[in-house]
Amino acid sequence: MDLVRERVAGLAPAQVFPALPEDAPLAMPVQSLAHRPETRRTLPSGLIARRAFVIGGAAALTMVAAYQMYLVLSVGGLTVLEAIVLALFVILFAWIGFSFTNAMGGVFAMIGRRGTPLGIDTAAPLPELTRRTALLMPTYNESPTRVFAGLQATYESIEQTGAIEAFDFFILSDTTDADVWIAEEASFLALRERTGGHSRIFYRRRARNIDRKAGNVGEWVTRFGARYEAMLVLDADSVMTGDCVVRIAGAMERNPQVGLIQTLPVIVGGRTLFARLQQFAGRLYGPLLAQGLAWWHGSESNYWGHNAIIRTEAFASCAGLPHLKGRKPFGGHILSHDFVEAALIRRGGWAVHMVPWLAGSYEEGPPSLTDLATRDRRWCQGNLQHAAVLPSRGLHFVSRLHLLTGIGSYVTAPLWLVMLLAGLLTALQARFVPPDYFPSEYALFPSWPAQDPVRAAWVFVGTMAILLLPKLLAYGLMLFDAEARRGFGGGLRALAGVLAETLISGLAAPVMMVTQSSAVIGILAGRDGGWNPQRRDDGSVAVGQTLRHFAPHTLLGVALGLAAWAISWPLFLWMTPVILGLVLAVPLVIWTARPRRGDPLLLLTPEQGAPPPVLTRANELTAQLGGHAGVAEAVARLASDPKLLEAHRAMLPACGERVPGDYSPERLVARAKLHDAPSFDDALKLLTPKEKAAALGDAKALDRLLALSKAA
Repeated sequence: MDLVRERVAGLAPAQVFPALPEDAPLAMPVQSLAHRPETRRTLPSGLIARRAFVIGGAAALTMVAAYQMYLVLSVGGLTVLEAIVLALFVILFAWIGFSFTNAMGGVFAMIGRRGTPLGIDTAAPLPELTRRTALLMPTYNESPTRVFAGLQATYESIEQTGAIEAFDFFILSDTTDADVWIAEEASFLALRERTGGHSRIFYRRRARNIDRKAGNVGEWVTRFGARYEAMLVLDADSVMTGDCVVRIAGAMERNPQVGLIQTLPVIVGGRTLFARLQQFAGRLYGPLLAQGLAWWHGSESNYWGHNAIIRTEAFASCAGLPHLKGRKPFGGHILSHDFVEAALIRRGGWAVHMVPWLAGSYEEGPPSLTDLATRDRRWCQGNLQHAAVLPSRGLHFVSRLHLLTGIGSYVTAPLWLVMLLAGLLTALQARFVPPDYFPSEYALFPSWPAQDPVRAAWVFVGTMAILLLPKLLAYGLMLFDAEARRGFGGGLRALAGVLAETLISGLAAPVMMVTQSSAVIGILAGRDGGWNPQRRDDGSVAVGQTLRHFAPHTLLGVALGLAAWAISWPLFLWMTPVILGLVLAVPLVIWTARPRRGDPLLLLTPEQGAPPPVLTRANELTAQLGGHAGVAEAVARLASDPKLLEAHRAMLPACGERVPGDYSPERLVARAKLHDAPSFDDALKLLTPKEKAAALGDAKALDRLLALSKAA
């Protein structure tokens, strides 16, 4: 029987179902990165050959490409610039070669998969659950309507499976915006009323955002984790089907050695061209790449931060993240916590698996290139922090490879830019710098830059083939799946989508190259990116803001174009994709960020053509609850809703009284300002956003605000 129900038995109705259950503490010690824990580690049979194929195959391809590039550049001997170009080419080709062999692993997995990994058989009846699982929905200044609509859709889908008794739901708010905070509380109370889930839907807001999302989840573990066998971590835009949730919860029960199971979230809900490009690419190419990862990762898979179920014991005992030494942006708490948590859980002897073939896991993507750049800036800083985690004692080599790929996903951008500039300088040198026929040191022949243009063309063709073949492989596999083919609108329509996505993504690639390079340089210079909430709806951006943000990209494109033109017309044509993408950066960003309504002629995905019921329900609830409208002013809302005000007071820690050790300056300053404020409007003008939130969390300041509001 539910422990919460046992606790509240016999109480008066007004006292039943508080915002949180009784505490069930679970110790979560901070892990040492310098000491190797005692663990058991086994490598399942077959993975050695698979890993040799993926890693060794990438190495073999890289060696062949490196030799061919050497022959291209070594005509007349290697100059310093040519040596730099060669070294960068080897590193970057290894990156795309690794992606290619991983995709080939995905082909093998999709063609030859047999059995039911982790006992998850999608054709079998749903398993009976005997253990309790908590669904955690962390949120930070997000639209409450969207968050609670998605959570209700997931709740109802689980309820339809008949397994709702095995789950509790926690909204874990780190919201700092006072108006959003009160809207969250109102949405929480309304969600309980709509679902009748008073005994299993809970809400908690932290006044201090210690360690961001990792700290948010960690605080829940140390306070409530002992009550639950597992926790299913969601994101603010996550929606999951009951079938998917119950099956991974059952797999966690049947496999006591497993610490984490990661699903493959499918991107949905795109309203802009940019978002639909991500949807299409993720839906068509994503499963192939994810199947490849699962094929050779095995029990050393990764964690993407959400839509994954985690054994609470494994997380608590292994994933307490330390603070890194030094100052921001490299020091402090670990921003990209998910990769590190997976590595530490595996280090502790628990298996980490990925199940990309299990349907029913969904998320949303950034609506514009500007929003992607903002998110990438934060991820970039977090991934570069992984350089300090790499030397940790006891990590599995595959876990270290995850960390390296996370770093490489951003470091490769400035490397591409440097190689581009070095290649351009090499061409300038060959065009305008005469060879030195009389070097200061003895030499039999003069040395000057020269290349083999025919072989260079073949190297370019081979590189592009390695880069684009995974897309064609994914498209080919889709053609042999009748259901998937119908979902993408047929083979020809899907092919047109592939061509459109490749063209637009090709134009956007140099823009992201420069943006990510700028982010890396800023982080290396010591600039912290902060923590900004994500936009998930309309991606439209102001023209002035876009010009300021992307004008440097345009200027760089013009400069590259003029330099290439000055050298030779063939070089200009060769560099046209990069030059065109940079010169068109501003119109490209604005064009792809505009909301588009109706069914797209291109870029159709199965979830758009035939939305799963859980997504349809989430969209219906979003519309019913107010769509994408903003939130009301917090104090006015509390003053006009006595029940909400009563609930708000009850949910405050210590009922709004200062607890020992709380020396928050915002609380004291808010009290002083409100004491001096002659009117409600003056009070709102005097309070900063942080002070307003602090005032709503303080009993005396709240009383003063309400009194001023009534007098207005």
